[in-house]
Amino acid sequence: MFEVIISGGGPSGMMLAGELRLHGVEVLVLEKDPQPSALVRSLGLHPRSLEILDQRGLLERFLARGQQYPGGARFAGIDKDWPAGLDTAHGYVLGIPQPVTDRLLAERAAELGAQIRYGAELVGLAQDADGVTVELADGARLRGRWLVGCDGGRSRVRRLAGIGFPGEPATTEWLLGEVEVTTPPQELAAVVAEVRRTHRGFGIGPAGNGLHRAVVPAATVAEDRTVAPTLEELRVQLRACAGTDFGAHSPAWLSRFTDATRLAERYRTGRVLIAGDAAHVHPPLGGQGLNLGIQDAFNLGWKLAAQVNGWAPEGLLESYHTERHPVAAEVLTTTRAQSELISPTPGPQAVRRLLRELMDIEEVNRVLVEKITAIGIRYDVGEGHELLGRRLRDLCLGRGRLYELMHQGRGLLLDRTGVLSVAGWADRVDHVVDTSAELEEMGVPAVLLRPDGHVVWAGDDQAGLCDHVPRWFGAPATVPALVA
Repeated sequence: MFEVIISGGGPSGMMLAGELRLHGVEVLVLEKDPQPSALVRSLGLHPRSLEILDQRGLLERFLARGQQYPGGARFAGIDKDWPAGLDTAHGYVLGIPQPVTDRLLAERAAELGAQIRYGAELVGLAQDADGVTVELADGARLRGRWLVGCDGGRSRVRRLAGIGFPGEPATTEWLLGEVEVTTPPQELAAVVAEVRRTHRGFGIGPAGNGLHRAVVPAATVAEDRTVAPTLEELRVQLRACAGTDFGAHSPAWLSRFTDATRLAERYRTGRVLIAGDAAHVHPPLGGQGLNLGIQDAFNLGWKLAAQVNGWAPEGLLESYHTERHPVAAEVLTTTRAQSELISPTPGPQAVRRLLRELMDIEEVNRVLVEKITAIGIRYDVGEGHELLGRRLRDLCLGRGRLYELMHQGRGLLLDRTGVLSVAGWADRVDHVVDTSAELEEMGVPAVLLRPDGHVVWAGDDQAGLCDHVPRWFGAPATVPALVA
């Protein structure tokens, strides 16, 4: 009996495995492929994902293997500088190929003790009041108290669990891959610049190791999108868009993606949950897909661990759906809009020109940047201070940085007063008495943070604090005494 079985060894699954292991949960990750994928479907991590990595002490690993691209907004490919004073200590995008992200998150999960099995394909499941039985393609049967499907847009877990996946089917398809080319660099860049004046869905450029990453609209939507395109198919479409195939040859890999847009009706049914692309699919414009999945896992991990470990208050696990489902719906809205804005037809191009002008207004630009980077998210945790429901950016404290105090995935009371107490929850919540000029500027004596860094209480009243802690951290292990 495993406590949690995760189907899918991509970024969402591995992030979730690491989060669960921080809380001592026994985890098994099942990945159907015999080895980690080499496909580079994502090229970067946004500020909120970088904050998450920083909160868990992982950021330096990623920075060492990526390239920082400071403050630049790209909504539908419209380039603008980020607005001043963006509410994050990580005002950049980290360029890093998805296979590297996958590997680093898998290494972290394994270090913490997660079991990972490659070549283990889930083909069946049955759940009851006590757990979930999963069947593998080789006939093996495994038992878990909980099952989480992180197995992509064609999620078998989602289908077997009977979770609806409404939305719009694909109307447009793109071919994607990494190939070698014979066209000289300057000539290639000139052709690409000219084509992209009217075809924003086209591009080809250096990807390192002598390869070029190419993306080009397909002629039609393939009937079976699990079948990779051929090199000749890619070359035909390159010639159709650019008048040349750039001498493309020797592909490292080829794939296809579409503008299909779907959102799961619910993120949980019984003891089965879903996260990442299993819960939502959308066009990759803005690079939000992988980031959205990592952020799903970060929201779910501590909540599911609390359920497994027996201290979850009523409704905590349900809050995974109520918080993350609207976030995904908003991402679907922004990617739909961007898909329209890259169309070469006159109507969308007129709207695009208008939006380019509007983005020169700082607050318009700020709203769009906060949507893409996910730093504008606010969960409904009740009425009160404007910080409630928002994640708190990394702050400078007397003893160092806020995020350095969050590596173990516990709750945190950051207290400037020195008179508050969470003694009854000391096994789940750290109490840090420290100074912070930034927190003082916000007019907040103390804040209570969930393990994912979102603020759920702000103030200086012990009775008010004791009213709020149980909602997120359950009943106290000992009865807390009110501090005078």
